[in-house]
Amino acid sequence: MSKASAARRLAAAAVFGGGGLGIVGGSLYGVLRLEAALARRKIGKAVGKPPDPTGLYGSHRPGATIRLAVLGDSGAAGYGAEVPEETFGAFLAAGLSELADRPVFLDSVALIGAKTVDLEAQVSLVLANVPDVCALIIGTNDVTHGVLPSASVRALLVAVETLRAADTEVVVGTCPDLGTLRPVPPPLRQVARHWSHRLAAAQTIATVQAGGRSVSLGSILGPEVYASPADFFGPDEFHPSPAGYRSCAQAMLPTVAAAVGVVSEVLDELEPARGDGVRTLAAAAAAAAESAGTEVTAATVSGHEVGPRGRWALLRHRRRHEPPVVGEVEGHPRDLGVDDSSSETVVPAEK
Repeated sequence: MSKASAARRLAAAAVFGGGGLGIVGGSLYGVLRLEAALARRKIGKAVGKPPDPTGLYGSHRPGATIRLAVLGDSGAAGYGAEVPEETFGAFLAAGLSELADRPVFLDSVALIGAKTVDLEAQVSLVLANVPDVCALIIGTNDVTHGVLPSASVRALLVAVETLRAADTEVVVGTCPDLGTLRPVPPPLRQVARHWSHRLAAAQTIATVQAGGRSVSLGSILGPEVYASPADFFGPDEFHPSPAGYRSCAQAMLPTVAAAVGVVSEVLDELEPARGDGVRTLAAAAAAAAESAGTEVTAATVSGHEVGPRGRWALLRHRRRHEPPVVGEVEGHPRDLGVDDSSSETVVPAEK
């Protein structure tokens, strides 16, 4: 079975029901559950909470404030960072503010240990402030806890649909390649790589079908992780370091900016030599899962969203934009809000 076919079957199982084990195999699922328990013990339990980067970025900039929300697991929350400025959300918000030349209010509700089913509660929290765009990183805990892939993809589909129904743009950073992580031992490393690639492709299919955009996090940090793993992972060798969170933000920033209409010619340029172009959604999803930083969005061909072999999608490799060094987050987390016409802070509704 091709990778595209496997991803399509997994996504279909999530939408129409079914266990979804066929695309990974019952034996692999059993190995995953056993070895995942060993890996979790080696990684250890999370200690403390990550610093909350919720706040206003770029208040000195002109124009209406962009509302950005970050949802997901410990990678989205910035576990291991010592100050808010070192988290994924802070790098993403600062970069978006710079690209748009507008203030950005960040609301971060990501939680350590969150699985995709936990997105429902996070979605309810962020919708209280009606964000313009949401950035999600999710899937790692689904793999390491042996969650059925179809259940994971279904929960993501519902979360993206709910956000899009509220007229919020959605960018999903798909499941990283867990085969790159040192605490994950063989044979789990091989199984986890296989599983996470298939899950990432199915996440892309579900995200685009629900009206969102996906960005493959692939090997999380790209080739640099192999050259200098100590620089890009924290002490537990599982969660990213501040440099790793910055790299994740670089990968997702161009797509988040495009989602809110902030597009530069450099970041938006298609590069056919790198494989950019329209494909079936399943084929685009499978290709993206193999290449970190690859974006997949819905597309039309001759005015049609669906072709003989399924929905059309645009695969592209956007050029990264390096987020600026983040200054002190302005205001106090959870005490900030913004109106739609200025960068002045107001008290939001209770969550």
